Amino acid sequence: MRRDYFTLDARNVDWVEEDGEVSKPTVHIDFEGPASTLRERLTGTEDDLLDAGETDVAFRLQGAVDDPETTGVVSVTNRITGDFVLELNQDAEDVLRFIAAAREYGKETGDMDGRYHVEITLDGEDLVEYDKSTFLVYNDEGNLLRKHSLIPSGVEL
Repeated sequence: MRRDYFTLDARNVDWVEEDGEVSKPTVHIDFEGPASTLRERLTGTEDDLLDAGETDVAFRLQGAVDDPETTGVVSVTNRITGDFVLELNQDAEDVLRFIAAAREYGKETGDMDGRYHVEITLDGEDLVEYDKSTFLVYNDEGNLLRKHSLIPSGVEL
């Protein structure tokens, strides 16, 4: 699937820097491509749409983490098969800001099981929604950046 079929919109992240009301960070991903392709990738082994526990979210940097011009690739994968469900390009600064908001949301609310929300829509129509607590960040060499990742305490990688 082409990355340009996807549009990502991060919501509820400004409250951290503005000392606003605590709100769960949400990433909204809209797909504007062949519907059957996305549905097929989001379908598990029993022909049901994948649930939150069957997906992983990650970000692979394409440059230095501290370079404000660095971009990367956000991906959602099927945890059971390891197959990519979707990939899209995004500015690293925006993704890291989102992860920081999710981390702060968990601290403020004590909700470590659902520190952020993912909505995937198909041409504007709701397809799946997940509450997630893990968001892994990798550098351009494929090494996990624990400091920048969102990893629940007690989880061993």
